[in-house]
Amino acid sequence: MKQLGETDLKRLHRTWRRKDHFRLALMLENLQSPFNVGAIARTAAAMGAEALYLAGSAVDVRSAAAQKAAMGSDRFLRTERLETTAEAVARARADGFLVVALELADAAVPLPEVDLARDVCLVLGHEDRGVSAACLLDCDVVAFVPQLGKIGSLNVASAAAVGCYEVRRQGFAAGDAPSTAD
Repeated sequence: MKQLGETDLKRLHRTWRRKDHFRLALMLENLQSPFNVGAIARTAAAMGAEALYLAGSAVDVRSAAAQKAAMGSDRFLRTERLETTAEAVARARADGFLVVALELADAAVPLPEVDLARDVCLVLGHEDRGVSAACLLDCDVVAFVPQLGKIGSLNVASAAAVGCYEVRRQGFAAGDAPSTAD
């Protein structure tokens, strides 16, 4: 076994892209850490997201501090700034997305139990306060990432990565996912 070279890596990524025809977007509500915003933008771009909606007081992904983590990956995302979360949710819906908040809330369902084999916009909230109550009411689904350890929550950038992966995993499962031997 050896690491893939540049050509083989591009071929592998191209093969996987063909297996998931669903669109992905993320909405960031009031995120304050530019490093979290940058890390989420980089993950979103790596997972083939098309849009990043910045709602409320979310840090601009093009700020110098966010760019340290994003490393320019935001150029692969359509980024929109919206004043309110209601406007952002409405825009995501108008763009054809099912709006799914990731939040530890009493009526939330486990993320793997949500049908994500469709166009999905994941909503992530403020680092300390999470997704606002008003935004939770506006979303189509509220889901949480099941955790087995003694820590009760994830960093918002980590939660975004897990959420993006679950959306893509279900998209691959809905199609005919390739193996690395293809």
